[in-house]
Amino acid sequence: MNKVMLIGHVGKEPEVRYYDVDQCVASFSLATTERGYTLANGTQVPDHTDWHNIVLFKQLAKYAEQYIHKGDKICIEGKIRYRSYDDKKGMRRQVTEIYADTLEWLSAPKKTEGTKETQNLTTNAPNNIPAQAQEESPF
Repeated sequence: MNKVMLIGHVGKEPEVRYYDVDQCVASFSLATTERGYTLANGTQVPDHTDWHNIVLFKQLAKYAEQYIHKGDKICIEGKIRYRSYDDKKGMRRQVTEIYADTLEWLSAPKKTEGTKETQNLTTNAPNNIPAQAQEESPF
């Protein structure tokens, strides 16, 4: 079984690409953070943040284009996918992405909170979507 569930904050505005008249794919980064803690011996373990590449298809991509913004807290369920590509310099690059099946909007950044309603969306992500490699850092 290939199933991933992430709760985190959107790291950048979704990038949406239309590949057919009414079909699109959206991608953005999502930050998940494990809170720091103190060990029994007094050692401080700091917060740890991981960045994930999220990919949405069809209706989820259209929803993200309109409603998801940098800083929003969301819950993503989907599957992990790996792919590789050759960059402009001919170097082989590996990419790990989360293909989302469901998205639940949890909250907006403090300055806009209360302007959206909580949304739950589901879609069936296709297996073969033309993917363009992103060479920019998700930060």
